[in-house]
Amino acid sequence: MPEGHVTHRLARALMNAFGGRPVSVSSPQGRFADAAALLDGHVLSGADSVGKNLLIDFAPGTVWIHLGLIGKLWFTEEFPPPNPATLRLRITDGVTAADLRGPQWCRLITPDEREAVVAASGPDPIRPDADPERAWKVVHRSRKPIAAVLMDQKAFAGVGNIFRAEVLYRHRIDPFLPAADLPRAVFDAVWADLVVLMRAAVDVGRIDTVADEHTPDAMGRDPRVDRHGGEVYVYRRAHLPCHVCGTPVSTADLAGRHLYWCPVCQAPGSRGEVVA
Repeated sequence: MPEGHVTHRLARALMNAFGGRPVSVSSPQGRFADAAALLDGHVLSGADSVGKNLLIDFAPGTVWIHLGLIGKLWFTEEFPPPNPATLRLRITDGVTAADLRGPQWCRLITPDEREAVVAASGPDPIRPDADPERAWKVVHRSRKPIAAVLMDQKAFAGVGNIFRAEVLYRHRIDPFLPAADLPRAVFDAVWADLVVLMRAAVDVGRIDTVADEHTPDAMGRDPRVDRHGGEVYVYRRAHLPCHVCGTPVSTADLAGRHLYWCPVCQAPGSRGEVVA
């Protein structure tokens, strides 16, 4: 499932391509046809993201998209659209098109419903209006593993499997530590780290989490080859040596996803470090 930086990049791209201009809106597949007809010809007035929710604003309403596990939205100059039977939504100015396929949902919502979507989401580290105190309230009251709470979209909107594994490693936190046992200073450092890492991912389009001294060039190792791109410490590195201590990276299922951690750098009971 795409992490929060992906939807923020899509919102930015939609505004760059179509913001402030009338566009054609259609649903070649037909499943969004009635709503598309209401939007067709209107100005795309805004595009925003909160967590993994993409919000595209028009005068008649907002298109609320959640990509889910298989959904994709990409930009093309291909006309007519290929495979229209799978194309839920097309937004175009006649030169460029944004094509949506396979989303978990694509709905037209009212301004009040839009406000409710934003209000129901947890604080998003990418957004300048995010309030980390809301995340802290969830963390310090929960006995669930901190790795599970990090995936709770009402606590850390936009954080997915990659960011949770990497931020826990970067701060030397046992992923199975009860969230309430995380010191406030470590939480603050984790939040600040997520802000930096996730906003950087919006800018460059990939997730990089390793420090300068652990890059391929610095360590004399081969670059990571993975469809997600980016240099990471533990994500999808099960049984490979930790870049820092050499211990094989562990993996287990937690909160419905594969979790990765170093059993030495993140020893059982480790409550974390304040890492700049």
